[in-house]
Amino acid sequence: MPHPHPHALPVKLRIQSLARLAGLLYLVVIVIGVLGEGLVRGTLVVSRDPEATARNIRAAEGLWRLGVAGQDLLLVCALGMTFAWYLLLRPVNGRLALLAVFFALTSLAVESVSALHLHAVLTPLSDAAYLKAVAPQLLHLMAYQSVVAHAQAFGLALIFFGVECIVVGHLVRESGYFPRAIGTAMQVAGACYLVNSFSMILSPALQDLLFPFILLPPFLAESAFCLYLLARGVDLPAWERRLAQA
Repeated sequence: MPHPHPHALPVKLRIQSLARLAGLLYLVVIVIGVLGEGLVRGTLVVSRDPEATARNIRAAEGLWRLGVAGQDLLLVCALGMTFAWYLLLRPVNGRLALLAVFFALTSLAVESVSALHLHAVLTPLSDAAYLKAVAPQLLHLMAYQSVVAHAQAFGLALIFFGVECIVVGHLVRESGYFPRAIGTAMQVAGACYLVNSFSMILSPALQDLLFPFILLPPFLAESAFCLYLLARGVDLPAWERRLAQA
């Protein structure tokens, strides 16, 4: 009777642990992203009203700081998730998996700039002595401009992330160890991100009509991929067949 290779079981456990780690990091990214946009910025930022926005942020400074810290944590988790995705998808096509990493790192670099703008919102709203000489209306406008700059930088980051989703979706579809439907959904998500970001640049009126509905397919696709990684991990027989072909 043949005996399994002594290292076969640990390797299988490691790949399943990696898949579930990727799912866990993805879950953290999704939850922080939704809470940051909906609970923090969605409740404190008043569109086109710097005065009301400044008043809300001052009244709930702790909530704003929690949102900023959450955004920083999101970036750290997204970096770990990117590395996990690369390891999981490299057997399909190493060059395309590396291309996805390049787009991911570019997206996260730009998103880090957007996070800096969130940090900067509190500076003109502080009680620093050197700000006493500046009119309150101007300080409120400076804080609001940081909010606007964050949204613009985040929109740019989503262009690179959208391309990453299209590449990742292709790799998922071709893998054989992840459902093809999830790969297709991720590609649709990437296309939605691209449409949303480019409409923000080319036609803000169109973007106002599309948002937030244009982001529903990405939310469903990313949630499905996240939950599949957490619940099922990798189809191990299909993974082994793919490794044998590599």
